[in-house]
Amino acid sequence: MTQPDFTPRDERDARDASELHVPVLLDRCLELLAPAAARSGAVVVDATLGMGGHTEAMLEAHPELTVIGLDRDTEALALAGRRLERFGERIIRVHAVYDEIERAVHDSGFDRIDGVLFDLGVSSLQLDEADRGFAYAQDAPLDMRMDQSRGETAADVIAAAPEGRLRAIFERYGEEPLAARYARAIIAARSEAPIERSGQLVEVLQRATPAAVRDQRHPAKRVFQALRIEVNGELAVLERAIPAALDLLNLGGRAVIMSYQSLEDRLVKRELARRSRSTAPPGLPVELPEHRPELRLLTRGAELADESERARNPRAIPVRLRAAERTREVR
Repeated sequence: MTQPDFTPRDERDARDASELHVPVLLDRCLELLAPAAARSGAVVVDATLGMGGHTEAMLEAHPELTVIGLDRDTEALALAGRRLERFGERIIRVHAVYDEIERAVHDSGFDRIDGVLFDLGVSSLQLDEADRGFAYAQDAPLDMRMDQSRGETAADVIAAAPEGRLRAIFERYGEEPLAARYARAIIAARSEAPIERSGQLVEVLQRATPAAVRDQRHPAKRVFQALRIEVNGELAVLERAIPAALDLLNLGGRAVIMSYQSLEDRLVKRELARRSRSTAPPGLPVELPEHRPELRLLTRGAELADESERARNPRAIPVRLRAAERTREVR
C-alpha cells in the first residue's frame, strides 16, 4: 500500500510530537497487547493514532510488529509520521475514521489483525490548538471537526439546528440537565447575531445559567462535549467500529479500549459483555462449541489511572480502560 502524503498544515508541524503528548496508561496498554503484538509477523491497529505515542512504544517493544495507524486528523498524521519515520514500512498511516477499520486493514494488505487499540475522545493536539475550537476556555472559531477537510462545523450546527435538535444534542451527548434552557438561549442569541466563536457561545451559556449552578461547574463543559460528539458523529462511529475491530481479531488477538466519558464507556462495556457471554439456551445440558463466548475479558470492570499518573498527566483522570481477548473463532 502506498504511503499517503500528509502535508503539514503550517510551520507548527515542525514541533516534536513527543513533546506535545503524554500517552495515557502506556505501560498497561503495552502489557495487555504484548502477548498478541509479540507474535512473529504480528499486525496491530492503532485506531486512534494521534501523535503516535502508543504506537512508538509498541514498535520499539516488538521488532517484528507492523502497526496500521488510523486517524481522521491529517495534522496528527503528519506529526506522527515524523515521530515514527525511523520504523519505515512497519508503520502504515491511514487517513480514516476508525469505523473504516476493515477497509484500512484490507487496503494495507492484511486479512486479519492480532491486536487493536482505541484511545477515544479528543486528542491533546486538538485540545491544545486554540483555533480548533474544542476548548471552552479559549476563544476560537467554533469548528470542532477532528477532520477539518470535511463536514459541518459546530458553528454550522449552532446556526441551523432548531431548538428541539439542540436540546436533544445537549441531553443525549452531554447529559446536560439545563439542555432546554441552553437551547432557548442559543436560539434567542443567534436571532440577534451569528454565534461563530467559542467565546460567544460561552457567554450565551453563562448568561443562561443560574448563579448556583455556575458556582458548581463550568456551564460550557457538557455543551461543548455534546457539540463535539455531534459534529464528529463519535458515538455512531464507535458503535460501528468496535464490532468491526473485534471481528478482525485472530484467535488470541487482543483489544484494548480507553474511554473518557460515560457514553463511550457504556457502549464499549455492552459490546464486550455481549461477546464474552455464552449463547447457549437455558437448560442445555452441554455447552456446544458454537455457543461458547467469543471473548475473554482481561480487566475486571474498567481500570483507572493510578494517583501518580493522574498527578503527572491530568488527561488520564477520566480514563476507563477495558480489554478482551478472542477465545473462539467465529468465521
